[in-house]
Amino acid sequence: MNDKYIFTNEKDLYATIGDNIKYYRKLYSLNKNELTQEKLAEKAGVSTSLIGNLESKKTYQGISVYSLYKIGKILEVPLEKFFIKR
Repeated sequence: MNDKYIFTNEKDLYATIGDNIKYYRKLYSLNKNELTQEKLAEKAGVSTSLIGNLESKKTYQGISVYSLYKIGKILEVPLEKFFIKR
């Protein structure tokens, strides 16, 4: 099995998702328009604190599959990309 998809615990999973949200948000900002945490949250219909918590890893916060799906659509990233460890 591919180790890129193996998580040791829940915190590891959310840290990976947060890292990828930040990575793809920054990549989107470089290639398209600047996309702040606030703008992403507004477009996805989630709180700014959710995006901030996931990206910063200060607080481990869960996220629904649907919310992650909406973020993926905005960033033009398939859902499974958020689960790959970098």
